[in-house]
Amino acid sequence: MYNFLLPVAYLPLCVHYLFATLLWPVVYYVARYRVKVVRDNLERCFPDKTRKERRKIERQYYRHLCDLLAEGIYNLRAPLRCVGRHYRFDNEEVLEPYYEQNRSIVLMSSHYNNWEYMITSLDSRISHHAIGVGKPLDNKGFGKFITGRRDRYGTEIVDQTDVRQTMAYYDRWKVPVAYMMLGDQSPSNPHRSYWTRFMGQDTAFLFGAEHFARKYNMPVFIYEVTKERRGRYSVHFELLTDSPDSMPEGSITEAYAKRLENQIRQHPQYWLWSHRRWKLTRNGRIMKDGTIKIIKN
Repeated sequence: MYNFLLPVAYLPLCVHYLFATLLWPVVYYVARYRVKVVRDNLERCFPDKTRKERRKIERQYYRHLCDLLAEGIYNLRAPLRCVGRHYRFDNEEVLEPYYEQNRSIVLMSSHYNNWEYMITSLDSRISHHAIGVGKPLDNKGFGKFITGRRDRYGTEIVDQTDVRQTMAYYDRWKVPVAYMMLGDQSPSNPHRSYWTRFMGQDTAFLFGAEHFARKYNMPVFIYEVTKERRGRYSVHFELLTDSPDSMPEGSITEAYAKRLENQIRQHPQYWLWSHRRWKLTRNGRIMKDGTIKIIKN
C-alpha cells in the first residue's frame, strides 16, 4: 500500500525540496505537528536563551525536518552515485585496518542531520558488512516497506531485540561487521540504562553499544554528520577506543553523550526535537498526562 511513494521518489531532488519549502509552514503553523513537544524540549535544554531565540530554532528545525522528509522520499529510489554525491565520507579509510584485522566495529551516531542516507549506502561504501540496529516502527506494514528500501544496497537491518543473536552469529563465523547504532533513542527501561547529565537534564541512554563493544572487544567509532548546505552532508569518523575493556565502565557512553551535546549546542536545529527524549525518570516513565508509571527493576 506504500508503493505509491516509489513513483514520487523518481522526481529530481530539487522538486522534493520545493515541496519541503511549501510544506514546512503548513506543518508548523497549521498542523502544528508536535510543536508542544519541540517547544518543551527547547525550553528545558536552552533556559538561558530568550523566547525569540528558541522560536527561531523551532522554525529552523521544521524547515530541516521537512527537508529530511523530502530526502527520505528521494532516498527510496536514489542511485548509489547520487547518494554519494549528497552524502560524502571524509575519512572512511580509518575503518579499513580493522577490516584487515578481521575485527568488527561499532559506529555510534544519532538522529542528527540525515541518517537515512547512511543506512541505505553504508554497506556499499566500506569493506565491513554493514548492519543498522534500531527500534521497529509501530506500523509494521510501513516498517517492512522501509526496511525493504533501506537494505537494497546490502546494509542489513536488525531489530534491537535481535541484535544479541546477530552478533553471536557473525562472531562465530568471523565476519567483520560494522554495527551502526543511533544511541540517542530513548530507552524503555530506566534500570537498564546509563544515566548522565545531558543538555542540562538527567538523561537515560541506551547502553547496548558499549555493552556489546566490551563483550566482543570491538573498536568504537563516533561519526558526526555535518550539513554543509542544503542537500550536502559530510561524514567524519573518529576512533573513540580500540580497546573498550581498558576504559572505565560507562565512559564510552559518557563520551558519546558529551560529543552529541557539543554538536547539538553548535547547531541545535539539526537534532530530532520532535522526539519525546525525556520521558523516563530513574524509576519509571512519565506518561502523557504527567503521571509517573513505576517500572520495577
